[in-house]
Amino acid sequence: MSRTGTTVEIRDLIYLSEEGAPPRRLDVHRPAADRPVGPSVLLWHGIGPDEKDVLAPLAREIASHGLAVLVPDWRSDAPDGGRSHLMASLRYVRDQAVEFGGDGGRVVLAGWSAGAGAAMGLALRPAATEGVRVIAAVGVAGRYDLPARSTGTAPLADLDSTEAGADAGAVPVTLVHGAADSVLSSSHSRDFGAALRTKGWPVTSRELASDHAGVIMTEYDPARGLCVPSTSEHVLRAGRETAAAIVSAARTA
Repeated sequence: MSRTGTTVEIRDLIYLSEEGAPPRRLDVHRPAADRPVGPSVLLWHGIGPDEKDVLAPLAREIASHGLAVLVPDWRSDAPDGGRSHLMASLRYVRDQAVEFGGDGGRVVLAGWSAGAGAAMGLALRPAATEGVRVIAAVGVAGRYDLPARSTGTAPLADLDSTEAGADAGAVPVTLVHGAADSVLSSSHSRDFGAALRTKGWPVTSRELASDHAGVIMTEYDPARGLCVPSTSEHVLRAGRETAAAIVSAARTA
């Protein structure tokens, strides 16, 4: 356990043990002070295998607002594309979040990049959550016309095939994207948001002055081939806006 300012970090908890494979692990970021139990945030990283550390700056920022945030490793190169890891982490939140000051019966599902598609996949197919109550979903810098790692179907395709909307108990959706994203164009979030609104889905959109990495308080390091924490003020500002969007989704759902 480590303490950083107003938050506490608990690293490498095992959430899934698989025969013949290394255990899957997650980190918990929670407020340092005792606070009332609130919704839990499950935050999924992108397509890079086992990159939970990439989301640590954003998770700490969210936790500083009084929410428990659980960030699991998962592997997109698993035979099922990572679905079993994602779903196991969702069940872990349901069963264990109260230990960290969260509510396992109220889960905000959020993801970045490929994790965003996975979050939206379950938002549009709540029956696939295996009984976990997802009260809001947040997609950060995602693409929604490709099969979601959580469901195997594209969120846009699922939306086209459903009549669900605001009157059908739809999970509220928040979409965040950087206007300068050259990895996944912000048009993906704009198009998905427009499609959701056409169906009467409750959706909030935020477009930030940032790129693909900056929306999670990081910058891409080509030498290491991954995103690393940034100290640039404009990057931190964008990440704080992303965190605020996730906190708002939790508070208003």
